[in-house]
Amino acid sequence: METRKVQRLGPSTLAMTLPAEWAQQHGVEKGDEVSLRISGKGTLTVLPESAHDEESEATIHTEQLDADAVERAIVAQYVLGRRVIHVVSEDTLESSHINAVYNAETQLMGLGVIEETPESIAIRCSVDPEDFDLDNLLERLENTGSTMRGEAVKALAHGNPDLAQRALNRERQANKIFVLLLRLIFTAHENPSIARAIGLDSGFPLIGYRSIAKNLELTADNAEDIADIVLESEGHTLEVDSSTMRRIREFTDQVDEMTALAVKASVERDYDMTLEVRHKFHELGDRESDILSDLPEMSNDDLLEVRDVLVSLQHTAQYAMRNAEIAANLALNEESEHTTIN
Repeated sequence: METRKVQRLGPSTLAMTLPAEWAQQHGVEKGDEVSLRISGKGTLTVLPESAHDEESEATIHTEQLDADAVERAIVAQYVLGRRVIHVVSEDTLESSHINAVYNAETQLMGLGVIEETPESIAIRCSVDPEDFDLDNLLERLENTGSTMRGEAVKALAHGNPDLAQRALNRERQANKIFVLLLRLIFTAHENPSIARAIGLDSGFPLIGYRSIAKNLELTADNAEDIADIVLESEGHTLEVDSSTMRRIREFTDQVDEMTALAVKASVERDYDMTLEVRHKFHELGDRESDILSDLPEMSNDDLLEVRDVLVSLQHTAQYAMRNAEIAANLALNEESEHTTIN
């Protein structure tokens, strides 16, 4: 670790020099501006402002990659905050690679092809971080997953495959929001000014937000699983009586309350809300086993379908509990009636 001596320049001004090698590497010269990131743990990070002035570009070379690998590489570069992504080949691009580019384009918000030749395709992201609020995106992702879950369970109760398909169609939107969240989190980690633009005073919450976003994406997957059961089951419903179906819908309502409250606790930094989520989770108990144990005798296939629905709901409740735990950490990092920080 290199050390630097702090010098006094005036009655209230302290200063230190920047390492010459670092300044040369990042193109920092006299008169340039740098960004300072101050963490709650007393760490000061210096970032070259010039490093964020130029559009970040990446080139994906397709020669050793199949179509799926190319598509994943595009998504990864998008998440990493690249503004322009080039997909190139030494020879003519294969049709599968071209299709991979356009498949990725449909999955990612703000991405579009700007130039295409037989050997290369350039795609550009038009997303401006200042157009988004990280807290709002978390709430949108939670709401999308909750809507999918509600539609899937309602479709199950009424044997409505069209409603189940509607829930499945929302999965693409949920994934777009999730990947956009990842992009904003990565770019905000690199640039404090972006963190401020998307509603954060510091970069401290970013790790927690990354985990919350992933948990919300997984809850959308749980809802997708229920919708798939509707489409695949005979009669597009479960072989259970109305009382059991009512218990499943009540279970869904309880899970919905938990997921929404956990996200609200995160964005509002409210420790009391996290305790409420924890209380609701304990009240829920092992609802999956309770409902299964009360079922009459039925075929293994029918029983497995009921169990799969209940497992999806139970997992969603567990993800909500994880988000509440993260929200508690975020809340307790700030002073409140519960905490004084020196």
